[in-house]
This record gives sequence, structure tokens and C-alpha cells, in this order.
Amino acid sequence: MSEAIRIFVPVDAAALSVGAEGVAQAIAKEAEARGIAIELIRNGSRGMLWLEPMVEVETSEGRIAYGPVAARDIIGLFEAGFQTGSAHALRLGQAEELDWLKRQQRLTFARVGVTDPLSLADYRAHDGLKGLEKALSLTGAAIVEEVRESGLRGRGGAGFPTGIKWKTVHDARAEQKYIVCNADEGDSGTFADRMLIEGDPFLLIEGMAIAAIAVGATKGYIYLRSEYPHAHKVLQRAILRARNAGLLGLSVLGSGRAFELEVRLGAGAYICGEETSLLESLEGKRAIVRAKPPIPALQGLFGQPTLVNNVLSFAAVPWILTHGAKAYADYGMGRSRGTLPVQLGGNVRRGGLIELAFGIPLREIIEDMGGGTLSGRPIRAVQVGGPLGAYLTEKQLDTPMDYEALAGIKAMLGHGGIVVFDDSVDMAKQARFAFEFCAKESCGKCTPCRIGATRGVELVDRIVAGTERPKNLAVLRDLNKLMTDASLCAMGGLTPMPVMSALNHFFEDFDRPPAPKLPLAAE
Repeated sequence: MSEAIRIFVPVDAAALSVGAEGVAQAIAKEAEARGIAIELIRNGSRGMLWLEPMVEVETSEGRIAYGPVAARDIIGLFEAGFQTGSAHALRLGQAEELDWLKRQQRLTFARVGVTDPLSLADYRAHDGLKGLEKALSLTGAAIVEEVRESGLRGRGGAGFPTGIKWKTVHDARAEQKYIVCNADEGDSGTFADRMLIEGDPFLLIEGMAIAAIAVGATKGYIYLRSEYPHAHKVLQRAILRARNAGLLGLSVLGSGRAFELEVRLGAGAYICGEETSLLESLEGKRAIVRAKPPIPALQGLFGQPTLVNNVLSFAAVPWILTHGAKAYADYGMGRSRGTLPVQLGGNVRRGGLIELAFGIPLREIIEDMGGGTLSGRPIRAVQVGGPLGAYLTEKQLDTPMDYEALAGIKAMLGHGGIVVFDDSVDMAKQARFAFEFCAKESCGKCTPCRIGATRGVELVDRIVAGTERPKNLAVLRDLNKLMTDASLCAMGGLTPMPVMSALNHFFEDFDRPPAPKLPLAAE
């Protein structure tokens, strides 16, 4: 009997949204009808979202990709012999040799799209658990120092040095410590957390286990946004398998070190991306931002020292422990070390997940790898860092993807989301949206955010309508300064960033003649 042909069809939510499930069913049905033995593997996405569903077939020449594949294409693909990698109009060639993938430096996403996400054997076969095994041979202080020397910074938005946060929790004295993963990925144009959880969940589990061993924690929580049902299902199954395999529980890999992990679903509140609001929600309370100090590293979940990091921060740690701090720090530039999973979306021809070392210019990501706008019209604005990130002009696209370089032009890197707009965008409407978004998502605790965002919407409406425009522009600038300086957290403090960038770079959209009033219909 011939060996079964391994065929890979993504189970990533993005691929499912464009018909991957139907493709998988059609492949299984057609293979059975033709008497062809196949092993259908549901992998994560490689990140080339414009090619999804992208099907791969394992051949003697490597994995051959075809895409985008629809269920109606399957009969024709089998007739052409795609199960052996034969030529077809949808044939893309060897997946690993595709230019879009080959140009990346995939450290965190090395396994995503390659392995079966729920196979621990597959995970181990691709260097999984080496970082955890190394960590178990070190003291907590040595692990913390390795993370510090790597230069890893928080991937959740603020860019705070991860090693410093870990050391603070490590040095805190307490009977109980916690590890909390912020997987409440709410920024517009971001999907890296979801892709990693759906495509390589054991990596997140391993990273959190390493963190627990480093700081002396025995309990961990993954706070996942409720809008990610596929990720939730994968995580639940992965945690169960990890527990059954001894990666979690009373003795991690037989070390005698305990670490237990569970998933908690959020309720769709953007403010829970802020760590103290997230902790309030985890405790079963209303998600309201806490005043600092005390910081969560000293008094976090249930008043105990708590290490709160983003998915991508924890996911970077196993590679660092496996290959060493210096190897990781060799990627990047300045104080931005390692790689950043960039999420490219909006009006762009080739959107998706791109993992690159810090320092690549925005223009190269958007125009070269992204292929420019999907509409074919000129780029007018690019928002980096989520709904509270600055709008950059086409002339600013030569800025490198680097925390300090972006801060130098009054922008921020955030979670690495890039949203592209062509010249049809109305930037006054985008500024209004920033205020409207803040007003809706504010926890309501502080006045500058709660009231300021509402007043901001009203001001933009008056300015666009031409009502006492100079006076209202002055009030708008003053309001933005107040929100920046006086808001309790980044929700209100960063809302002025997109507003002021739109106002400063695209003032003509605020200074148009007001639309003529239409006459009332005769009674």
C-alpha cells in the first residue's frame, strides 16, 4: 500500500472566512472517489492572506503551494495531478521559496502554517520545548537576565523592556504570583495574536511556562477576546493536551515546578487591552482602569505580583532561550531588537502577516511587499499602531519600523498594525472616528477621556460645518493637549495622536467650504 499523500489546508479564521472548510471537504471527497490515500492536515496560515485558501502538497521536491483555491477547483486540480505537485494555473511553487515568505525573518512565526497546531509531536519535531527545557536548567534570575539581554520589548503597544518587568516580579516577595497573557487584540488592522494562537498555540503555552519558572509564579491566565471563537477552541484543546503531556500541572516536564494555565474570555471591551482594566475584568469586576502606583508587577491580580505581557512577547521567549539572547539581539536596530510581526491591511494589494527585523522602512513593507493600494490610486495616509496611532503621510513612509524613529515623528509602533488609505480618504472623518471610538470604548473613570472624546466629536462636526472654524480649531487643539496630559491611561492619552496627525498633515480636509444646505421641501 502506498504512503498517504500529506495535504495541508489552513484552519486559520482568515482562511475559513474565504472557504477553506469547503476546500478541505472537497479534497477529502475527491481523493476518496479516486482511491487516493491522503492525510489531510489543518495547519495555520502562512500569512499570505490574498492567496487564501492556500493548499500545500508534500512532494519529494518539498511542499508545493496552490492558491487561492476554491472548492470548485478541486476536481480540476486532481485531474492535473496536483497531489503530486503537477502544473496548474493555481500552482505557486515551493511554499518556502515564495518571495514574500523568503524575504522574512520568521522567528516567532517559524512554525505557523508549517505544522499541525495541535500536534505536540510536530511541535517537538520543529524545535518546540527546547526553550522550556533550557529554562528548567537555569535559575529564575538567569532566565530573567537572558530576556533582559535580548532587548525584547513589550509587543502590546508600549514597548516597555520585557526583562525589567520580569525582574520586578521576580524580585517581589509573595506567597502567590501570577502570569497573565493579554490576548485581547482589539486594535484595527491587527491579527498576529489570533494567527499565532490558531497556528502555534504550544508556543504561547511554552513562553508562559518559561515566564512562570523565571518569576516564581504557579498560575497563569490567558485573557482572550470573545471575538476569537476559533482561537478559543484551539487554546482549550492545546492546554488540555499540554496538561496530559506533563507540560502543565504540578510538575512541569517532571521538574517539580508547578504551573497551571486557563483561558478567560473577555466581553468585547477595547479598554481591556489596558493591563489594569484587564486585571479588573479577570477578577470579575467592571473593567475600569486602576490608578498607578501600585504597578501590577507588585500588586496585580488579586493584589499579588503579576506579570502581564502580550501574546507576541511571551511567544518570543522560547526562541530567545533556545538560541540565546545575543542571537535575538543581533536582529533589529538601536533599542528595537529582534523581529516584529507586522500586520498589513486596509487598501493594499497584498495584505497579511510579515515578520521582519526592526528597521525596515514602512515604504518597503507597503509598496514593495504589499504591492501598493488595491484600488490602484495613490497612497494618501497610513495609520500605524491601531485606532489610536498617528496618520502618516506618503512622504513619511521612509521612516523605519523602530520605536524611537516613529516616536521622533510623533507616531507609535503599537502592536505592529499598518492600515493603508488611498487618496479618496477624508481625514476629517478619520479624526472624528478617533474621538467617536474613544467615547464608545472609554471605561468612564476619568473626565478627560469620558467627556473629552464626546466634546471632540462635537468640535470636529462644527469645524467641518464651518461654524466659527478658527475658534473651534483652537479649542480642539487645547482639548487634545488636555486629554494627552490629564487622562488616566493611554485610552484618552493617545486619542489625540490620530486627531492631531490628521489635523497637522491633512488640514485641507478640515478647511473645506461647508456643504450647501438643501432647501426644505414645500409643505
